[in-house]
Amino acid sequence: MFSVIECISDRHDWRLVLVAAVVCLAGCAATMLLLQRAERSEGLQRHLWTAACSFACGVGVWSTHFIAMLAYDGGLPIGYDASGTLFSVFVAVTASWIAFATALVGTSRYAFPGAGIFLGLGIAAMHVTGMRAIETQGRIAFDPEMSFAAVLFGPLIAAFALHAFHALGGARKLVASTLLLVLAICVLHFTSMSGVTLVPDPSVAAADAFDPVWLAGVVVVASTTLILTAMGALFIDRHLTDLRGLANASLEGMVIVCNGRIIDANERFVSLCGAKAADLVGRRPEELFAPPSGRERQIDNGPAEVELICADGRLVPVEHVCRTIEYRGRQCDVIFVRDLSARKEAERTIEHLAHHDALTDLSNRSSFERRMSQALTVAAARNEQLAIFCLDLDRFKAVNDIFGHGEGDRILRKVADLLRAAAGEAETVARLGGDEFAILQTGAAQPEAARQLSDRILRLFAEEMDTHRDPMAVGVSMGVAIYPGDGTTAERLCNNADTALYRAKQSGKGIACFFDAEMDEAVRSRRQMESDLRHAILRRQLFLEYQPLVDVRDDRVVGYEALLRWRHPERGLIGPNVFIPIAEESGSIIQIGEWVLEQACAEAVRWAEPLPVSVNISPVQFLVPSLFDQIAAILRRTGLEPRRLELELTEAALVHNREDVLAALVRLRLLGVRIVMDDFGTGHSSLANLQTFPFDKLKIDCSFTAALDRDPAAHAIIRAIIALGHSLSLPVVTEGVETERQKQIIMGEGCRQIQGFLTGRPGVAPSAGANPSSDAPALRHADA
Repeated sequence: MFSVIECISDRHDWRLVLVAAVVCLAGCAATMLLLQRAERSEGLQRHLWTAACSFACGVGVWSTHFIAMLAYDGGLPIGYDASGTLFSVFVAVTASWIAFATALVGTSRYAFPGAGIFLGLGIAAMHVTGMRAIETQGRIAFDPEMSFAAVLFGPLIAAFALHAFHALGGARKLVASTLLLVLAICVLHFTSMSGVTLVPDPSVAAADAFDPVWLAGVVVVASTTLILTAMGALFIDRHLTDLRGLANASLEGMVIVCNGRIIDANERFVSLCGAKAADLVGRRPEELFAPPSGRERQIDNGPAEVELICADGRLVPVEHVCRTIEYRGRQCDVIFVRDLSARKEAERTIEHLAHHDALTDLSNRSSFERRMSQALTVAAARNEQLAIFCLDLDRFKAVNDIFGHGEGDRILRKVADLLRAAAGEAETVARLGGDEFAILQTGAAQPEAARQLSDRILRLFAEEMDTHRDPMAVGVSMGVAIYPGDGTTAERLCNNADTALYRAKQSGKGIACFFDAEMDEAVRSRRQMESDLRHAILRRQLFLEYQPLVDVRDDRVVGYEALLRWRHPERGLIGPNVFIPIAEESGSIIQIGEWVLEQACAEAVRWAEPLPVSVNISPVQFLVPSLFDQIAAILRRTGLEPRRLELELTEAALVHNREDVLAALVRLRLLGVRIVMDDFGTGHSSLANLQTFPFDKLKIDCSFTAALDRDPAAHAIIRAIIALGHSLSLPVVTEGVETERQKQIIMGEGCRQIQGFLTGRPGVAPSAGANPSSDAPALRHADA
């Protein structure tokens, strides 16, 4: 190392050494920048940038070597052979190209370090070739040890330089690799030169050679020019490439027009056209766009929506804008186009969804109403008839609840296909929501055409939806209204068709009913009552009355039954025998039943004596899986002891879902709630029910009590029920006792508890005072 330092300080002009170092640093920096550009390129671009990188590296190494040689003072005048000097440039450039090309092609992690070793050996070869180009009156002696050290350390440091270039990122990549490559060149050159000695030899004749002064000027100017040119080319290319890359990255197509001809286009425009860029150059832009209907083919500044003519003849909707810019020193027009295909498709999809049901692809409610309004206008102008069908699926709710919404959706799509198959081109089929469908039939003689269509629909459903074999099959019920006989407005026709549908479902389902004003007046009244009943709780129209249960042995009140009443603001007091069936059919009995339980339990808590309260439970309430949790929660909220609550149910509750109902009754009985069989002896009475479930009490229906005086069969039935209760150790209550004669007969048969007008009429809550009698006629208790 000391010999190298001595060689630099004693035998070199430090000013030229500094110039050599600057040239070397500039050359290495240009080399790494160009190598980075080549690394990021592909195909032909990579080959071109690799060649530029190799040229910059070779010239930089060669310039460094010869500037350093000009700084060397070996004691003898030195000249340079022209051919040898030029050949050394070739060696440097070729070795650099082989090294860099190998590094960029290689996939191994050792590709770049290996290429660095080869680059270092190439620099050594250039050094030897350059030394052989020296002309002097003497001979050159090399120190083998220093020459070996130069060849060893130079390639090794070059390997580290390319490894740093490959392994590092960001600014460190360029800085580290550049400095290491500078170090490799300098170490190799000055280590080798420290072992060089010029030995005078008069026998060697001086040859014609370049004057070192001229060579110095040529090397400095050439190297500086080449390196700056390389870096300038890199900057310009990067700038232009970034601009073109930005243009190509744009989602909009761009085409540049000069003097009415296309001179350039970006990749997006080429892709939209489906043609090559070379095929577009020279064409007039008007040839690429289809003119709007009725207009000449011309290009406006826009923005405007036009159609682009593709190479295969397709028309692509685009938005067109034209702007004027200065391009390459000339005024040019830039046409921007934006592909509207996706937007147009989305608009068509949105337009379709706005008028069609997403699940079945039938017309939706808004589309059906608009179509019906148009059809009514046409029918009125032409004095024609039309028919409105309202359709509702039978059993769909059960199928949807049991098999899931996915299977329910499949059924709805199948129903839509059946309706499309049955309807003709003149009919509009729509899904209004849920399992409700509608059909508008125009251009046919009515009501014959409506009957034929309804028959086709029922026939298709019978063929495709066999409810006896397929548990997921559904039926259909239809209501039909005819214009103008059943109404002249869309609202009236739909209401009347809906009324006819309601009657169809009440008549057994799976049929088609035509609207009849006289027959459907009762249906309309019933539906109005349904609507009013849904709001009766919030409007405070429902209330409870309490009728006592009396022990005949001492005329002592042993409990009360809560009876539901409805005071309608227009119809007055409506009997439970009228509104309870409506509540059960409409489903509002679930909400009403919960309200009755809550009110009765809260009232019983306020009684001075801990008497039981009886509440009727509808069979529909047992369809709710959470009935037990609902009752338990009410008992917790009100604070009523479970043993004071008696739930009365008829045997109709045991007909459907028998196992689930019995399981719920068992849980309620374990909670402490008492279970009473109401109206025993009527309907579905079965001794098997008494055997299956141990009821806490039996109640004889009031119909037997009313016939007790005049019908011996009724007397016999009462006697049998009382005897059955005694044999099963069940208390028996006789309802509807209104006369002393009835009371005496029942007492004679051994019944201990009675309920009726004789012992107390339904009245206000016991907590409000004495139970007054009521002059109102008897109302059957509510199945709440």
